[in-house]
Amino acid sequence: MEKIWLKNYPEGVPAEVDINQYASLKDLLEQSFETYKDLPAVTNMGKTLTYGELDQQSRYFAAFLQNNCGLDKGDRIAIMMPNLLQYPVALCAALRAGLVVVNVNPMYTPRELKHQLNDSGAKAIVILENFAHTLGKVIDETGVETVVVTQIGDMLSVPKRQIVNFVVRNVKKMIPDWNIPNSVTLRHAINDGKWQNLENVELGHADLAFLQYTGGTTGVSKGAMLSHKNMVSNVLQMTGWMRQANIRDGEVIITALPLYHIFALTVNLIQQLRMGGLNVLITDPRDFPAFVAELKKHKFSIITGVNTLFNALLNTPGFSEVDFSHLKWSGGGGMAVQGPVANHWKKVTGCVLTQGYGLTETSPVATSTSPLEPEFTGSIGLPLPSTEIAIMDDAGNELPLGEIGEICIRGPQVMEGYWQRPEETAKVMLPGGWFRSGDMGRMNEKGESFIEDRKKDMILVSGFNVYPNEIEEVTVAHPGVLEAAAVGRPSEKSGEVVVLYAVRSDPNLTQQELLAYLKENLTGYKVPREIIFREELPKTNVGKILRRELRDEVKA
Repeated sequence: MEKIWLKNYPEGVPAEVDINQYASLKDLLEQSFETYKDLPAVTNMGKTLTYGELDQQSRYFAAFLQNNCGLDKGDRIAIMMPNLLQYPVALCAALRAGLVVVNVNPMYTPRELKHQLNDSGAKAIVILENFAHTLGKVIDETGVETVVVTQIGDMLSVPKRQIVNFVVRNVKKMIPDWNIPNSVTLRHAINDGKWQNLENVELGHADLAFLQYTGGTTGVSKGAMLSHKNMVSNVLQMTGWMRQANIRDGEVIITALPLYHIFALTVNLIQQLRMGGLNVLITDPRDFPAFVAELKKHKFSIITGVNTLFNALLNTPGFSEVDFSHLKWSGGGGMAVQGPVANHWKKVTGCVLTQGYGLTETSPVATSTSPLEPEFTGSIGLPLPSTEIAIMDDAGNELPLGEIGEICIRGPQVMEGYWQRPEETAKVMLPGGWFRSGDMGRMNEKGESFIEDRKKDMILVSGFNVYPNEIEEVTVAHPGVLEAAAVGRPSEKSGEVVVLYAVRSDPNLTQQELLAYLKENLTGYKVPREIIFREELPKTNVGKILRRELRDEVKA
């Protein structure tokens, strides 16, 4: 296959990366701890840890995990918490001890948590006390032997630590009753580990770094096996790509997406730890007034998010007063970035909203637009270094330029497979190392790819393919609409018809007015047969709109 995108590769970006720079994420982290020891690494709730302090705290906790818990190389440890200073401490400790990290969504139900712990074989878990009651309901049905509990304020300085923890427990009543015998606090574990030796663990590219679970909204959640090779590769690929925007050591990055999600985990935390950056951790990004207030405190140069997050910020009072003079790169991913949102973002911030693309199974980034693009194009850009993209049909044959097919990806960041699910792995892996993304797209003559939609979200109207992304983008371009989601409803006459859900920014907007606007901008078979206004749309933990829930609703 001709790599046509190389002809249009940005100047100064290498076509390939040397993944042998690091044998593992452990080596990468320890080099950063030494190189940047006096620089700030992570900050949250007014407390900052330097690289040297992160080194020390994670070393102590890693020693505790090895010596007090008997955890050996390759054992799985779950981490269940939002964006707090405790997360990078626990993550770095686990990787330094040679463990495999299992990231857990804190909002999981007992059933979902039980499945993930049992499926992964986790022997230990680090959990925020707010969610310990969920674990308490199922722990006896799992193989978890070590439970480390932390409170929200545990990494803060005295007296703020005591005040925050008191308010969370006694004033806001955010901690349901729980009882897990023999659990230990994170503060106790770190203090214990201070007197222990950390045994050096030899790790290589083939060793697993993460079991990153995916697919929970479409069926049984599967653990993508991400090796140290996968993760190191993607960090180096991202580093090379971001250099276009003059991204250098010591940048300040806003981390609002949860670190237990692969996007923020790789792009924000690990990638910036490699470059000596400062991660500003946002614990509750849904509290947008507080989020904007936090943005005003920092001279940030990078911000990442999903389309719904950017849109919500733009509609939060005070956001336009934030200082954007240091902003070099705004990165959108996780879901399609909509043109109206991107255009509004540039108008307010002066920075183009770039769009990246990838999946949990690709660690996650596979393609991105250049930070130097003068305008938002709707493209997901060119493949990252050492990455190939092909548009294929169902039989795995490459399609001509411009034709729509499934986006397939090959590169060192592609997962090793699904944990203990060879049949599921075989469904997505083609001969030659190609991964089937499940996304429909096309490629132009420059090698730029464009997503049409998720294969499973496509609506078939009288034999015509209708892509929800297109309908949604046209809808949110209306000044009276804040968010939109299009789904298909079964129809005896046409197979399916389009149903549109919308959140209004103008409460006076009527269905008739919106329908008239859509008829002016969409071909007949794409026009929704029903418009439903909602106060809000169902979303995942990172802000992706859950079309599946809406599909289930219209079929009921």
